[in-house]
Amino acid sequence: MISHREKVEIIRSAIDAWNRGDWDEAFRNTAPEFELDNSLTLGEWRGVHKGANEVKRMWTGFLEPWDSVHIEIDEFVDGGEHVVTRQTAVFRGRDGIEVEVRTGWCWTFRDASIVRLFASNELDDALEAAGLSDSR
Repeated sequence: MISHREKVEIIRSAIDAWNRGDWDEAFRNTAPEFELDNSLTLGEWRGVHKGANEVKRMWTGFLEPWDSVHIEIDEFVDGGEHVVTRQTAVFRGRDGIEVEVRTGWCWTFRDASIVRLFASNELDDALEAAGLSDSR
């Protein structure tokens, strides 16, 4: 079993790679059965996306209308096999419009691999997914 600190470093590395658009590196520590659960979000990317290739296609479509998107993790919460993150994403449109969004995600690990990422617009949803909703 890996430590919380090691999980945090894996997540930081994945987000740094995501911010660079380096999809292969972003998925370096994901399990073959990795899934991204966007079932609570709105838009065409809503749903559960399975496998790195499907998630890459979804992310590419999600990013297409934006000039740039940058994610900064603000907080990590230890949840045993889960790590909950609170992050801020800054979206910059091609016309100079900027949108800032705060979200909560629950990362599920098996050994040193990410097996699931549950993404929500609400931190409470991510805490609940990790079984931590009553502990904060």
